[in-house]
Amino acid sequence: MAVQQNKKSPSKRGMHRSHDFLKGPAIAVEPTTGEVHLRHHISPSGFYKGKRVVQPEAVRDTSSE
Repeated sequence: MAVQQNKKSPSKRGMHRSHDFLKGPAIAVEPTTGEVHLRHHISPSGFYKGKRVVQPEAVRDTSSE
């Protein structure tokens, strides 16, 4: 059976529980399209910081035909 060797102080206990009160994910709004996406990720339409960095799948499929 596991038995603690030393008592954890209230300060250390609070540090251990510090992640219990984290807020939700950081959300950003793309200035070009107005889409909502996670910060530091590209938007669903392929924009990052107002510039197109990736062609979305729907555009890529129609241009090849």
